[in-house]
Amino acid sequence: MTRSELRLIRVRLAVLAAVLLSLWSYAAYVATQDAVDLLRVRALADTLGQPVDRLIQGLQTERRLTAETVTRAAPAAAPLVGAREGTDRATADVREFAEGRDLRLLSAGDVRDRADELVRRLDGLSTIRSQVDAGSLDLAEAVDGYDQVIDVAFRVYGPEWGAYESALAADTRAVIALARARELLAREDTLVSAALTTGRLAADERRQLTELVSSQRYARTEAAAGLPTDDQGEYQRLVGGPDFASLLALEESLLRGDAGTTLTGVTVQTWRAAVDATLGALQTLVTTTARSSAERAAPGAAVVIARTGAVVGLGLIVVLVLLLGWVNTVRRLTDAPARPDDDAAVPVPAPSGAGGTTPGGADHDLFLRLTRRNQALLRDQLSLLDGMQRRERSTEETSELFQLDHLTTRVRRNVEKLIALAGATPARRWRRPVPLLDVARGAVAEVPDYHRVLIAPHWPWSLAGPAVTDVVHLLSELIENALAHSATDTTVRVAGEHRPQGCAVLVVDDGPGLDASALAEANRLLDSPPSDGPPPGFAGLYAAAVLAGRCGAHVALRRSQRGGTAAIVLLPTGLVTPRDSGREPATAPPDTSYPHTRDDVDPPAPNGDGELPTRVRHTGPPGPEHGRTSLDTVEMPVARAARRHP
Repeated sequence: MTRSELRLIRVRLAVLAAVLLSLWSYAAYVATQDAVDLLRVRALADTLGQPVDRLIQGLQTERRLTAETVTRAAPAAAPLVGAREGTDRATADVREFAEGRDLRLLSAGDVRDRADELVRRLDGLSTIRSQVDAGSLDLAEAVDGYDQVIDVAFRVYGPEWGAYESALAADTRAVIALARARELLAREDTLVSAALTTGRLAADERRQLTELVSSQRYARTEAAAGLPTDDQGEYQRLVGGPDFASLLALEESLLRGDAGTTLTGVTVQTWRAAVDATLGALQTLVTTTARSSAERAAPGAAVVIARTGAVVGLGLIVVLVLLLGWVNTVRRLTDAPARPDDDAAVPVPAPSGAGGTTPGGADHDLFLRLTRRNQALLRDQLSLLDGMQRRERSTEETSELFQLDHLTTRVRRNVEKLIALAGATPARRWRRPVPLLDVARGAVAEVPDYHRVLIAPHWPWSLAGPAVTDVVHLLSELIENALAHSATDTTVRVAGEHRPQGCAVLVVDDGPGLDASALAEANRLLDSPPSDGPPPGFAGLYAAAVLAGRCGAHVALRRSQRGGTAAIVLLPTGLVTPRDSGREPATAPPDTSYPHTRDDVDPPAPNGDGELPTRVRHTGPPGPEHGRTSLDTVEMPVARAARRHP
């Protein structure tokens, strides 16, 4: 082995290691985010959620008693003093959160900022109290001061309380919405309590009461619609009970009265009995709903933690073991005596049969085993990426996952091509025939710029299972060559034609084409690939020739009608069989891979996944005559879509 070959091996292994580490790092990041979100939500509920809830209730009570005190123009009574003390105790708990540094909340900076803003507003509460005691605030100003503080307290519940979409996040939003509806009822209570103190309801107050009653009823109904099913039943029993009935009757009585008239039919005692019972029942529902949602989410939390440990821990172990194996392999190769680059090396002929090895092939066997291990790891990577893509993510994350999936598919193509060129058989193979349309799609999915490729929809043939892997990679080489030798604003078209001896797959580009001598040289290479490797500049065509020879196909190039190059892959009757229709059924779901049962995969093929990489499945328009697909009129684009995802 020459020094340049050793350097090439080291570079390729370094690239594979970088790709593997990148895939693991991203998978670990995505899996860890779920666990971090879960820990943050639980920490917020314990350290901030309960204190803020108690604070809001205390402020609501203090606001009502303050309104009654301002209306009577009397000094603060014992109930108001007690309410202020309760608010101060809840404030101390919120202040402790703002000053603490819980490590679980490192990613909740916005929540901490909103908590700091709440503490600053609470510091100004003493000014409102002193002005109330001095009689320098009117009723509207005093109530508005408390309303602003309560609004800031509700803003603490931001998106960080449910950063990823889940049942717990939906329940949390419903609970917060119900608590806000309760706040509207508490504001209504403050207005009515102040009016009952004077015995009259002014025109502006009656208009404000009408708005509050309508708003709190609507908000309460909307919030209840988002509750879990069991809690919705509890809510219906609550609103159908006598306490709610009494409150509704009193509200209707207040709304029917004339502006400025003396309140009749509503007393302080009847109002307090109805509204206190209703507020207490709503608070109980909020508390029990939050607790039951957390209990329902506990099994899912355990799954998230276990999945994170598996991806981060076991995945890291696999990566390290693989990297150490590669390092040892490179060290052994480096320690072995190397031939100078300019020495005449004896060419190693290509093996004549599948599964064969080169003469004296100790190094050959070593690299073949290493490549097969890489193939198994790539299969596991694709399975992991597939599962990650099935989870709902943002558009940006889904796009990045799809790019990783596509890169991994292309790496797998290179690994399987290396195995095939070494004379062995890749582990991923099929026993039963596969629709030729799916084979063409699988080939397109393995190339860059696949969105520039148009696939005709009518393919009335099936390909023999043992030839699927080689034909997929053969078409990939030809399609990638066509893409590379044509402008980026043009397309490459793939279609099938009936031939007496089987069928032909055509890959046509709109590039500048080849002159007569270059075309003749390329066809000679395709007819008889040299045994000592590809000539300079023809690596892709050499690989296509070897793959065609393995499966019994024949490849030729000619100029196309548009001036570009057309590659014709002749598949003999031993490889293809006619089908009734080459079109997918109208009921075929979008973006699905060709279905294979476990029996479809050849049992002796270890680590074979039995799937073709596919971007999207379309239902095409009516096709042309049987046995031919049009290159110029009926074409189907392979869309930019995630692997096996709608």
